[in-house]
Amino acid sequence: MTRRTALITGGAIRVGKAIALALAEQGYDIAIHYNRSSHEAVQTAEDVKKFGVNAKLYQANLSDAEQCRDLVERVFKENDLSVLVNSAAVFPETDSVMEGLAEWDSVMNLNLRAPLELSKAFVDNTPLSGHIINILDARINRPAGDHLVYRLSKSGLWHLTESLAQDLAPNIQVNGLALGAIMPPPGASQDHFERMAEKIPLARTGSPKAVGEAVAFLVGQEFVTGVVLPIDGGEFL
Repeated sequence: MTRRTALITGGAIRVGKAIALALAEQGYDIAIHYNRSSHEAVQTAEDVKKFGVNAKLYQANLSDAEQCRDLVERVFKENDLSVLVNSAAVFPETDSVMEGLAEWDSVMNLNLRAPLELSKAFVDNTPLSGHIINILDARINRPAGDHLVYRLSKSGLWHLTESLAQDLAPNIQVNGLALGAIMPPPGASQDHFERMAEKIPLARTGSPKAVGEAVAFLVGQEFVTGVVLPIDGGEFL
């Protein structure tokens, strides 16, 4: 019997790696996408294989729409692909109205257009059924002036998640996870991250493992689509 495969974009590091490990524990073969994190991708593949499943590495620059489509087609040729997790994203430090919109293309291409291109290619190649999981950000429900383009990209992805859930039913289930304080953002210290717990109702920060477990839960559901599950400890209630 052919084992199901999950493609995790950005699957070599951080949250993407945790998702890869969680789905491997559920018995999925894992297709690990990376762009520049080749060394980390090799290590993640070794960790995945400890669960007795297969792991394959796929390099692609997802800011390029053609490479998005090519990535999915390569994975389909070699695997029984049934799950796509859009985890790869960029979070620029300089991203506000006052700083201009220099990051617009790079952020929008990776955070919003890539998940759309990947999802379309996934649907075009999926014969029967499957799951798409988009990784979102819980903070976008609380408007603020920081990280403008990033917020716009994740807001668009939230809307895309709900739209695709309707457009692709009944064969493809599309859901999302809205993450809160899961890991220190790039450039932030561990101490800063731990202090964030003071603003969280559960009085603690989260972990990549919690995200991986939530993805594993969603792909195991047969009657859930169009849902964005907050993984934020109640911070953005």
